[in-house]
This record gives sequence, structure tokens and C-alpha cells, in this order.
Amino acid sequence: MCRAVLVLAWRNLLRQRRRSMLLVIVVGFATAGTVFFWGFVDGFEHSVMAGHARFIGAPVLVMTVGQRADPDVEHALSDLSLVAQLERHPAVAAAVPRLEFTGLGRSAYASAPLALRGVDPEWEHLVSDVPQHVREGRMLHAPGEAVLGVDLAERLDVRIGERLALDTSGIAGPRAAGLTVVGLIDSGMAFVDRGAVLVHLDQARALTGVKTATAVALDVARGREEVVAAELNARLPADVRAFGVRELLGPVREHFTAHSNRMLVIGGMFAVFAAMAVTSTVLVSVIERTREFGVIAALGLAPGPLSAMAVAEAVLGTVLGYGVGLVAGYAVLWWLSSVNVLGPLLFASFDAAFASLGLSGDFYMAVQPAYVGYATATIVVAAVFAILVPARRLWRLEPASAMRVG
Repeated sequence: MCRAVLVLAWRNLLRQRRRSMLLVIVVGFATAGTVFFWGFVDGFEHSVMAGHARFIGAPVLVMTVGQRADPDVEHALSDLSLVAQLERHPAVAAAVPRLEFTGLGRSAYASAPLALRGVDPEWEHLVSDVPQHVREGRMLHAPGEAVLGVDLAERLDVRIGERLALDTSGIAGPRAAGLTVVGLIDSGMAFVDRGAVLVHLDQARALTGVKTATAVALDVARGREEVVAAELNARLPADVRAFGVRELLGPVREHFTAHSNRMLVIGGMFAVFAAMAVTSTVLVSVIERTREFGVIAALGLAPGPLSAMAVAEAVLGTVLGYGVGLVAGYAVLWWLSSVNVLGPLLFASFDAAFASLGLSGDFYMAVQPAYVGYATATIVVAAVFAILVPARRLWRLEPASAMRVG
């Protein structure tokens, strides 16, 4: 009996092609929409995290454990021979030394404590987006030059071509230097524009007495930051560690964890709407076929098998739509995770908002196996409603009344 009901349900799906196609499309759209939704949410998070990393630090930073716990030039790397070792890793596209230190900046009108970054201007753009946001003037070229965040320059009341006195104390003891401001950074990100100060790496070494660097910034493949950091940590000395973007951006990561929890609520609402769409599609199909079902019942098919047949049709159509939607959803995600299609479109529409979040023109969707679970949960909820509501209606069907419909 069960097999006969399934065969009859399958034949009905083939016979009612328009209704069946509508059900498959609705379920497929709900499935693909769920996959796309979570791919967009995770892609947005990954893009913001990567954007922040390339402004605040780098995709991966290698430093001593002491430097991570207490940022001070005393905890600088003992030598830079590990740069060649880092560059040999197949996922590392660039390894660039940096020297972070603090000092007091003084112009003719104001003074402020500074967090300075000594960089190699020839290679810094490989691991950071900051050089690309020098809007006024130019990127520094040589010792004796400095590039400041635009808000910091305003606070110090210093302009392009003017001098900035710098006092600092490091391994070499108290040192001072006069720097010429050659560029202003206007990134749209408050923590960069208010605090960024770039000086030449050789200048930083001369001021601090450090012959090496406090960190090595690495450019790695997008989405591979944590994996590469873990692989490097298995090879690095015990007192040196590689830190991925999620470790480097603790507060930002916590913000997005809370954001993801809120997205679960929105995802649940989406699942309910999808269930309503599928249920209404199946219910309309049953209502339109009331006369047909009445004839079938009058010919002797009991309410139980009649309901089972309708349930089997809904299940088969839902499974087909689920499969089509899953394949289509992941195909689109895979494409958008490989090709930067959405980035230019979204950045052109929301450039100021994107810049404030650390996003550039790059925006890639995420692809995770977990989306199968989200889509499955959505369609299971939809299928339950799509099965129970029509089945209950057919169970109470009266043949005589049903045949008079239409």
C-alpha cells in the first residue's frame, strides 16, 4: 500500500507539472535564499575582520610572546632570519618587518602622545591598506619623513611640509628627531585617522636602538589567516608566535560574535516565512484539486491513504526543491567567494559606511558546510507545515461536498 501511494504521488507530480514546478521553485528559492543569507552574513564578517586587520595590523603578525603581552621595544625579535623562513611557507605572499614604538609629538602649537609604526615604505603596501589611503601629499620615502592620520594632524595643527618634533625613549635611551610631514591618511576609520603615524623603519631603529623589528607582518590568502598562523606556530621558536586576525582583533571579534547571535534570530524569522510560503503553495494546490480528491475518495480511497498520497507529493516536491536550491545556492556562493562581484557594487552605493568599517572595494561571500544544516532546518520546518495542514484538510474531506466544488 505504501509503495502504491508513493507511485501514485510521483505520477501526480509528473501529471501536475505546473503545480509541481511551482512547489520545487518555492522550496528551491527558500533553500538557496537560506544558504545565500548565511554566506552573506559570514562573508560580511570575514571582510570586515580582514579590512580591520590590514588597517590595525596585518592578516598575520609574528612577534615575541612578550611583545604581545606587553608592547615594548625591549621585547623585539632577536633577529630577522625568520623572515626568510616565513616567506618559504606556500601560503605567505609577503613578510614585512615593522617596528612599533611610542613617543611624544610636538608641533609649533600642540603636542600629543603618539603610537608610531616604523615601516619599509617599499613593501608596506603588501600587508597594509594604510598606504593606499594617503589622500594628501604622498607616502613617505626616506628617514626624516612622517605620514599622519588626518585627524591627528588637525589635533597637532600640523600640515604637509611642516615639521613635527618627536621625543622617544628606547633601548638606546632618550632620543629626539625632527620629521617632515609628507602625507595625511584619510581612511574614514576613526582609530586610523586619529592615531596613525608612519615613519621609515631605519628612522625607527635609530630612535629606539632596536636593530631588528618588533613584528613581522604577513600577507596570506584570504580566509586562511588562522590556519596559516597555526601551521607557523608549529615551526617557530617557543618564544615567538604567529597571531591570526581573530586573535589580533579581540574586541572586533566579540562584536561580531554578538552580531552573529542576532543574525540567528533573523535567520529564524526567515525560516518561518519560508515555511509559510511552502505551506501556502501546497495548500493552494490541495484546494484547487478538491474536486479531484473528492472523486478519488468516492472511488474508494480512504481518508488515510488519500492524506498519505498528498503528504507524499509534498515530501517528494520538497525534496526535489531542496536539492535544486542547495546546488544553486552553493554554486552562487562559490562563484561570489572567488570573484569580487559584490564589492564594487556595494562600495559604490555605501562607500562612506564601508570605509568606516574597514572595508575596501573587496567583498567576498563565505562558503561553509554549516549552511547545509541551516537550510535543512528551514526546509524541515517548512515541510512539517506543508504536510500537516493539507493532510488535516484531506482527512476531513467529504467526497460528496468535494465533488460539487468548482
